[in-house]
Amino acid sequence: MSAPLVFDRPLLRARRARAAALGPATFLIDRVADDLVERLSAVLRRFELAVDLGTPTDAIARALAASNAVGCIVRADALGPSGHPGLSVVADEEALPFRDASLDLVVSGLALQFINDLPGTLAQVRRALKPDGLFIAALAGGDTLTELRQSFATAEAEIQGGISPRIAPFADLRDIGALLQRAGFALPVTDVERITVRYGSAFELMYDLRRMGAANALIERRRLPLLRATLLRMADAYAARFADADGRIRATFEIVWLSGWAPHESQQKPLAPGAAKHRLADALGVAEIPAGDKAEP
Repeated sequence: MSAPLVFDRPLLRARRARAAALGPATFLIDRVADDLVERLSAVLRRFELAVDLGTPTDAIARALAASNAVGCIVRADALGPSGHPGLSVVADEEALPFRDASLDLVVSGLALQFINDLPGTLAQVRRALKPDGLFIAALAGGDTLTELRQSFATAEAEIQGGISPRIAPFADLRDIGALLQRAGFALPVTDVERITVRYGSAFELMYDLRRMGAANALIERRRLPLLRATLLRMADAYAARFADADGRIRATFEIVWLSGWAPHESQQKPLAPGAAKHRLADALGVAEIPAGDKAEP
């Protein structure tokens, strides 16, 4: 059964091209790139062949090159070569062109939240990794832009009598962990970071989203132009509910981090049930009570 189509992928590519022409807003992806390199520094090994999958700028590729953590870095991007030095291939994140067990490392920054078939992409990444190869990525989580989502819902309900999809339904942390296991990754790890960015108005936030290539690309989006009255009411609702004392509004970006390894016999494995050599009661210094018995008062 094919995955449901949530995102208009051709429109996403067009939005990214427009963002590059406008002059991209890169503060968020630059931070993700720095954090990714820091996380990778805890892995005491060098990765000879790495793929940067779908990251909307070359921030991660540049950060990896400067860290000396990898040998060859290949950018896989649906928009093709970006003018930056280094190897690149034209590839959609939903249809990877890499042969099985060919890569040492796959990384991705703020791209996989716009995948229609995320389980399928994770399975492809898993197959493309060599045994004991590493996958590490960051994507937008479920609370990203929650303030903008709520403000648009308020405005549309009041002005237009109903709401329409405006903000993407980003993945939940628990769901991501389950998808890593389903794709066959060993030692899966997920965690989340919340970043609050402040703006002078909701309009400044929306302009930044355009410059990130992250404007609404949902297939079920309302196709009619946004009413001026709705837009103004949204901005008023945003300022009323999510402004600080100085009048500046808050915007939440939730970054979900995920990592996993292609299985290898050298990796740690959980002990089989009953394989423990010491009793927990002895370690805790307490008396062991058989199942079904009650502790004495």
